[in-house]
Amino acid sequence: MIQLRKITEENFIDAFQLKLAPGQERFVSHPIRSLAQAYVYREQCQPFGIYAGDTMVGYVMVIYDYDIPEYDIWHMMVDEAYQGRGYGGAALDQVLDFIRAKPFGTSNRVTLTCNKENVGALHLYQSKGFTETGAADEDEIELTLHLSEG
Repeated sequence: MIQLRKITEENFIDAFQLKLAPGQERFVSHPIRSLAQAYVYREQCQPFGIYAGDTMVGYVMVIYDYDIPEYDIWHMMVDEAYQGRGYGGAALDQVLDFIRAKPFGTSNRVTLTCNKENVGALHLYQSKGFTETGAADEDEIELTLHLSEG
């Protein structure tokens, strides 16, 4: 149903074309900003397009924080035209599978932040086992998941 594909010179423009639903801009940064960050952190991150067939329907980036160490999920979004179809949950499962392969380091800790008013995203993350850490920055709360060794 859903496939993650690395962002490359062949598909980065498709990521720029993704659109959030009205009002969601306050919840997640656009892939243009995220890809700029991916360039800066290129030794420790991987941006992905989320695909349904040959259509990019969303975007997500995985970054490894060597200082903690942990994996972080940044800027996950699904285009407004494709929301409500289960693509976010399916993509999150694949992101976690990518992290389980430990492409950048050995941590089993996965962390992300989410706007506390983004009820749909919070529900999705909690349904996958993420729990609040108690840390917050303005409107963003931190959630974490510890992957099992198996």
